[in-house]
Amino acid sequence: MRSLPVKIVFALVIITLFFHVRVFSQQKVTVSGYVKEAATGESMIGATVGVIGTTIGTATNDYGFYSISLSPGAYSLNFSFLGFETIDTLISVNEDLRLNVGLLPSVKMIQEITVEASDTKDQNVRSSQMGKFDLSMEKIKTLPVLFGEQDILKTIQLLPGVQGGSEGTSGFYVRGGGPDQNLILLDEATVYNASHLFGFFSVFNSDAILNTTLFKEGMPAEYGGRISSVLDISMKDGNNQTFHGSGGIGVIASRLTLEGPLVKNKSSFIVSGRRTYLDVLTKPFVKNTEFGGSGYFFYDVNAKVNYRFSDKNRLYLSGYFGRDVFKFSNDYINLEIPWGNATATLRWNHLFSNRLFMNASVIYQDYKFELNANQNLFEFSLFSGIRDVNSKIDFDYFLGARHLVKFGVNYIYHIFQPSSISGKSGDVEFNPEGIQKLYAHEGAVYIQDQFDFTEKIQLHGGIRLSLFNQVGPYKKIIYDPFSGLPEDSILYSAGEHIKTYGGIEPRLMMRFSVDRNSSVKAAFTINNQYIHLVSNNGTTLPTDIWVPSSALVKPQLGYQYSLGYFRNFKDNTYETSIEVYYKQLQNQIEYKEGYTPSPNENLEESFVFGNGISYGIEMFVNKKYGDFTGWIGYTLAFTNRTFPDLNRGEVFPYRYDRRHNLSIVGSYRINDHWTLGATFVFQTGIAFTLPDSKYFIEGNILTHYDGINEERLPAYHRLDIGATYEGRKDRRFQSGWNFSIYNVYNRMNPYFIFNKYDGVFLEDPEITIQAKQVSLFPIIPSITWNFKF
Repeated sequence: MRSLPVKIVFALVIITLFFHVRVFSQQKVTVSGYVKEAATGESMIGATVGVIGTTIGTATNDYGFYSISLSPGAYSLNFSFLGFETIDTLISVNEDLRLNVGLLPSVKMIQEITVEASDTKDQNVRSSQMGKFDLSMEKIKTLPVLFGEQDILKTIQLLPGVQGGSEGTSGFYVRGGGPDQNLILLDEATVYNASHLFGFFSVFNSDAILNTTLFKEGMPAEYGGRISSVLDISMKDGNNQTFHGSGGIGVIASRLTLEGPLVKNKSSFIVSGRRTYLDVLTKPFVKNTEFGGSGYFFYDVNAKVNYRFSDKNRLYLSGYFGRDVFKFSNDYINLEIPWGNATATLRWNHLFSNRLFMNASVIYQDYKFELNANQNLFEFSLFSGIRDVNSKIDFDYFLGARHLVKFGVNYIYHIFQPSSISGKSGDVEFNPEGIQKLYAHEGAVYIQDQFDFTEKIQLHGGIRLSLFNQVGPYKKIIYDPFSGLPEDSILYSAGEHIKTYGGIEPRLMMRFSVDRNSSVKAAFTINNQYIHLVSNNGTTLPTDIWVPSSALVKPQLGYQYSLGYFRNFKDNTYETSIEVYYKQLQNQIEYKEGYTPSPNENLEESFVFGNGISYGIEMFVNKKYGDFTGWIGYTLAFTNRTFPDLNRGEVFPYRYDRRHNLSIVGSYRINDHWTLGATFVFQTGIAFTLPDSKYFIEGNILTHYDGINEERLPAYHRLDIGATYEGRKDRRFQSGWNFSIYNVYNRMNPYFIFNKYDGVFLEDPEITIQAKQVSLFPIIPSITWNFKF
C-alpha cells in the first residue's frame, strides 16, 4: 500500500531536480528580508509579499523571513497582512537586495483595503495546502467564552472536522482521531497535557501568544510523531521599541503581561503570568467546615527573551511553567493532586545566504502528575510523567519565486514513567518495582518541496523517514501462559537495544486551478506515531498514561486521503470549501474489557489492539473582511473501531463518533469601541455503553453489557453571546471590558448518564433502576476587565 505513494514522491523529486537545473541556468537576483510590526518589532508569520502585476508571491516563514528570486529589472513589491496597512515599494534590482519592512495597524476599516494583482488574500484557492487554519488572537478575543477566559483550544473546536470532548473540556478530536494523536507545540516544545482545571481550560495564555496554526490534513513533512493533526503555537517575542503592560481581571482568574526592549531594536523580553483564585473565593465558605483544607487553583508563566546580533544571526530563549493543584481534606482523608508542564526552548536563526535560512533548536519538556493521599495511618502516593530532550535543525531554501524547499533533522530522547506507586501503613512501607521508567530514542529526517509546475498546477510533496528505538535499562517480565504469574525476567542494561521501529512517511498535496476564483485540491499522507496515551475514560484527565512503542505495543499508523473544491466570492471576501476525506487508523490501543488498575501490574498485558476508520464530508463558509466576520462549518462524519478482543470482534462506534457537527461563529464591529460576538454549536450526542440487563446473585446487583457504544446521549447544542468594549486608544493607559453569556437559553446538555437504584434488598428484593442524566453548566454570565499601558 505504501509503495505507490513513495514512488510518486521520488518521481516528483526527479522532476524537481530538472526544474532546479532550469532555474539555475537563468540569471536571477534575490530580494529578501524580514517583515515585522513597526510598532512592536514582532515578527509577522505568514505575511504576504507579492510582485504587483504578476502572480509571483511568497509568504514569510515562522520568523518573519521572506525571499523572492527575480530577473534583474524594476518591480513594485506589495507587503500585506490582515489588519495592517499594506506597503507598495518600488525597487530596481541588478544584484541581491536586503529589504526589511515594518507594517502599521490599519486605521481604515478592513473592507477599504484594496490590493492589486499581487493580492494574496486568495490563498484559500491558490495554495496547495489543505486543512490549514491560521487563527488570529485578536479575533479569538472577541468571541464569547466560559468564565471570561479566552481559549485557543475551544476556538479550534468550532472548525469543521474538529470537535471537543465532553461539556466544557479543552481536549479536541480531529477527523475521528484520539486526543493523543494531535501534536501540540508551544515554541516547538511538545505539550503533553494542554489542560487546566481537569480539562475545562487550556494551558495557553492568550496574552502571550503571537500566532496559532492548525493542520488537520496534509501535514507537512517537517512535522511528525502524530497521525491526526498539528497545532503549532508561537509565543510573542516582546516589544523591542517601548515598554508595555497588559492584563485582565476576570471572574475566576487574573493575568498580567509585561514586555519591552532590553536593547532597542536588538533585544526584547516578555513575561506573562496567570492565576485562578478559586481557592481564595471558596475559602470563607469552607473555613469552619470539615472541608477547611480543600481547594483548587492553577497558575502558569510564559517568558521569552531574544537578541538580534545581526540580520544573519538571532537568538531566542523561551519557556513555560504551569501547575494545577487540587486539595481535598476532611476528617477522614487528606488528598493532594498537583500536575503540570514545564518547557524550555533555545533557538538560533542563521542566514547562510539570501536564499538559505536555518533554525537550530534545543528543547526540554517535562510533564508530571502526582497523587498524594493519607488516611489515618495509611499513606499512598502515585506518580507518572514523561520527559523529553529534543534537538532539531530546519532549513528553508528559497530556490525561486515559485519554489520553496524545506529539509531538516530531528532527535528526541524520551523518558517515560507510566506509573509509580508507593505507600505506608503504620511502620510498614511498600514501594513495588512492577512499574519502572522506560527509555527511547526517536529521530527523523525530512525533505519537502512546494513548486508551481504551471500557472494552474502546484505540487507540495515531501517525505519523512522516522525511527524509534526502545532501550534499557529495562526489566522484562516473562509470564507463565497458564497461570499468568511471573516466572522469569530479562534484564537490559542502560542503552541496550530492546525494539526498533521505522517508517517512510510520504506527504503529497496538489492544487489544480479551475479559474482565478476556484480550485480543486487533493492530499495523501502517511504518518507514524510511536508514543501513545492510554486512557480508561473518554476525557484527557491527568491520570491518563503515556507509554512508548515496544515489543508488544506497535506504532500507530495513519493513512489519510482528501479531496476538495475551494471557491472564493466577492473579491475574496468570502471563502468556501467542500471536502471529503477517508482515514485509516492502525494499531489503536484500548484497555481490556473489565480492566481495573492494580499495584504491580504490567500495563502492556492490560492492552488490546485494533484498527479504526473515519470518513466524512466537511463544508466551510468563511467571511474574512468587513465589519461583520465569521464562519459556518458543518461536518457529516462516521468513525468506527474494530478490536478482535472487544465487542466480540464486531465493529463498534468510536465514543466521539458524532454524525452531525455544526458551528456558527459571528463577530460584528459596531464602531471603534464595541464589538459583538456569538457562537452556536450543534452536535450529535456521543456514543456510550448502556447495560442490557441486571440481575441478582446473593443480594448483589450484577450488570451485563452487550454491545459497545450502542446508545447515544441526547444531542448537544448551545448558544453563547458576548460583547467587547475597548476604551480610547489615544491614552497611555487603556482599558476595556468583555461581557459574555455562556449557554444563553440554559440548555441542560448531558455530561454523563448513571444508574440510580431505589429499593431494599430482602429475600425477594424489590428495586427500581433509573437512568439519570448529569448536566454540568447552566447559563453562566461572566465579565472581565482588560487593560493596557
